[in-house]
Amino acid sequence: MPDPADATVFFVGNATMIIRSHGFTVLTDPNFLHQGQRAHLGWGVSTRRRTEPAMEVTELPPLDLVVLSHMHGDHWDRIARNGLDKDLPIVTTRHAAARLRRQGFGHAVGLEPWEYHHERHGDGTLTVTATPARHAPGPANSLMPPVMGSVLDFAHAGEVDLRLHISGDTIMDECLSEIPRRFPDIDVGIVHLGGTRILGVTVTMDGAQGVEWLRLMQPESALPIHYDDYAAFASPLKDFQQHVRRAGLSHLVHYIMRGETYRLPVRQAGARPHRPVVGPG
Repeated sequence: MPDPADATVFFVGNATMIIRSHGFTVLTDPNFLHQGQRAHLGWGVSTRRRTEPAMEVTELPPLDLVVLSHMHGDHWDRIARNGLDKDLPIVTTRHAAARLRRQGFGHAVGLEPWEYHHERHGDGTLTVTATPARHAPGPANSLMPPVMGSVLDFAHAGEVDLRLHISGDTIMDECLSEIPRRFPDIDVGIVHLGGTRILGVTVTMDGAQGVEWLRLMQPESALPIHYDDYAAFASPLKDFQQHVRRAGLSHLVHYIMRGETYRLPVRQAGARPHRPVVGPG
């Protein structure tokens, strides 16, 4: 088995990452549109991409799994749909899984909050647990596709030694409060920012909400993503950076640019309390 300590995140852009740990290679929210192309957000709304992804879909390494937070065009686009292997397992919401199966992705797995999916490589396991998220305030949320956050627990011999929490496209909401109670000891929190505005409504966290999220989740470290790739994003990364400094949380946050790799902090045996695998590991 590959060394569990050799764990990395490669940032492709927007919410697209390649996460490698414990022998697994995971792709998140595949978005490979190019600068100037438009992502469709439903109800006749679209937004133009401002940036280039750090790689093409044809340059992806062999994948074990895709984790998809929801079915919006800046998270699952026509390039991903046409370029990814139809046999790939894709862990996502039940709404998105039904759409994916109609597109030919027969191994799409739909989860409700707190449901989980296991993958195994020898002594290594990856458990993806869906967590609550809310894409818009009030009645506007009913116009948005269902969205999930996710906890990725990488384990060796039944012991979780790397726990990631990816927020998904959410605003701060009471539904998030159960996450740190069920999943304390988050090693890395990956927060979707941007303060995205659709038809005048803010539908992802801005800089101030991003800091609220850090305080709620209390990760050991954090990576902000999803902040400048599309014209609909109204809260640039500098807003989050200012709020982080004011809150005295600069020591927690690492900034990763498109095309860069961040080494994930796999904990040493006995370094923290025992964390068993969720469910039948």
